[in-house]
Amino acid sequence: MSMPLPGGHHFLWCRKLSRALPATIAVIALLLIWETYARVSGIRPTTLPAPSRIADQAWINREALISNTIPTIKATLFGFALSLMAAFVLSVVLDFSRLMRQALVPLFIISQTLPLVAIAPLVVLWFGFGLMPKILLVALVTFFPMLVAWLRGYGASEQEIEDLLYSMGASRFGVFFRARLPAALPYFFAGFRISITYAVVGAIFAEYAGAARGLGIYILNAKNSFRPDLVLAAVFISAALTLTLFGLTVLIERLFVRWRPVND
Repeated sequence: MSMPLPGGHHFLWCRKLSRALPATIAVIALLLIWETYARVSGIRPTTLPAPSRIADQAWINREALISNTIPTIKATLFGFALSLMAAFVLSVVLDFSRLMRQALVPLFIISQTLPLVAIAPLVVLWFGFGLMPKILLVALVTFFPMLVAWLRGYGASEQEIEDLLYSMGASRFGVFFRARLPAALPYFFAGFRISITYAVVGAIFAEYAGAARGLGIYILNAKNSFRPDLVLAAVFISAALTLTLFGLTVLIERLFVRWRPVND
């Protein structure tokens, strides 16, 4: 049995931090260039506010930003949870029934071709201005990548393992849970990471179509008031939410998928 090398975990953490360093430097450099240009060029803050002004106005208006961020977080989390459950249940049904797969997959593909700008007002019209239309729109935007990832992952199961389980008397469900489902997890988390990046954007766009509160409404009102600093403050908050959710998906993946290479 091999023993871990002393300082091995520390070395891995250093490698991961070194991977993030170039992106961090690039972001800082971009902000510095932006700040310098906004101050030196004489451009009006109503056209292009400096990052320092955006941060200052975000702090001054923090209560309004927080009160509008909470509904967006709720719509994002509830919508993504619904999407997650729907994608898994549908993937199981489609994996067990070839006929259902042939019938429903084309419909799911068509659903992804429908423009959200046209669907969102209809969903708001049907379900009102509450939380439900936002949840449904987030689910609509995010479930398809996870569904495709599940189906692709089931197909990656090794036939030899399935044949062995069948020869040992395992049922179809037994083979699914012991072979096909574990094989699909890495594929699922790839789709999971893709979907989570759309969740916050989907919630904000749904709020644009009609809502009482939320970052989408806040951005719309700030735009109509000619306050690009507040618009960008809300945009940065939505970006931070997306990055946070993406980071959580990576942590969850590391908990459930433990057979990844050590140098990953």
